[in-house]
Amino acid sequence: MVPFRGRFSLRIARLLLACACLMGYGRAVGWRFTWVIAVLIAYLVYSVGAMFEVRYDSSSRANLGLVIDTAYFGLWTWLAPGGWTGSTPASWLSALDGAYLFASAVLLQQVSRVVMVAGITLLDSVILTPPEEMSLVTTMLGMGSVSIAIALYKRYLERRMSSTLRHNVIIRSQAQGAREAERERMAHDFHDGPLQSFISFQMRLEVIKKLLARDVESAAGELRQLQDLCRSQVGELRGFVRSMRPTDEGVSLSASLSRMVEQFQRETGISCTFLAGDFYDPEEIEVSLELLQIVRETLTNINKHSGASRLAVSIVKREQRLEISAEDNGGGFPFSGSFNLEELELLRLGPVSIKRRVRMLGGEMQLESKPGRGVSLQIRIPV
Repeated sequence: MVPFRGRFSLRIARLLLACACLMGYGRAVGWRFTWVIAVLIAYLVYSVGAMFEVRYDSSSRANLGLVIDTAYFGLWTWLAPGGWTGSTPASWLSALDGAYLFASAVLLQQVSRVVMVAGITLLDSVILTPPEEMSLVTTMLGMGSVSIAIALYKRYLERRMSSTLRHNVIIRSQAQGAREAERERMAHDFHDGPLQSFISFQMRLEVIKKLLARDVESAAGELRQLQDLCRSQVGELRGFVRSMRPTDEGVSLSASLSRMVEQFQRETGISCTFLAGDFYDPEEIEVSLELLQIVRETLTNINKHSGASRLAVSIVKREQRLEISAEDNGGGFPFSGSFNLEELELLRLGPVSIKRRVRMLGGEMQLESKPGRGVSLQIRIPV
């Protein structure tokens, strides 16, 4: 859609041309009222009226204006005062009128209508211009060719813009879905982690309050247990905050994973080893962020549920895939065996959030659970 100022400028050009044609015809032929003068006055009145309706333009009004302007061009070329050909004012006015007609068609109409206008104006010029004077025909042919080329390029740009807008809408929708999924994950983790600890803390306080009235020794024992609960709660809160922390900007994926594992070891006391092969980071930063989040959630689950004392994490590139593995010596899952991603989803086993992220990245996942002896997790992501 052409902006208001552009459409208003076209209306001004039309009004000036209408005034110039009327003044030129009147000076050459005289101001005796004839049907030609009446037509020129009517077009001038139409041009003045159109100035006040620019804000209310529509496709139907644009089409009507194109028909009127095209008919006026042919009429003026036919009725131009005798002797006003070649380099005379009448010929210049015809050329300017054609230029306005093409500009209006290119800016406000589709390519098919621009081609139609080019054909009609060229035909009018050939029929109505004397054989010895072909300057107007040449001018219309040149302007028509340029106008068609501009209209074709305009359509190309419009299609590219439309495609870009659709792509942006899809990206915004995917980003919104990712934000909603992340909020859901955070709410689920908070409910299963820190919130449950606070609820347990509150219940223990109620128990201690009642014991203080009748059994101080038992109340002291409950207080010691409450201290242990507080320490575990601090660890859970740190893990929850760590799961929300973004990656360090400008740091490679392997360096970020190494820092994450080191920090996990300091905060939990679990002995950790980390091995990274030689590889380039994925081209898309979103893939690196998702891989970091997968490792964060793996570490959080190990700290919360496994009871492990040792953990080994590695990331290597094999062929066109990044392979992440994590193996601990904890209690393992309640089930036993080795399962891939499809089997885990079918049986509804394993960490839901990690499965969802692996599936979103188009990767593969293998989880082996050995109750009482630990868990081995392997994830392969195409890069």
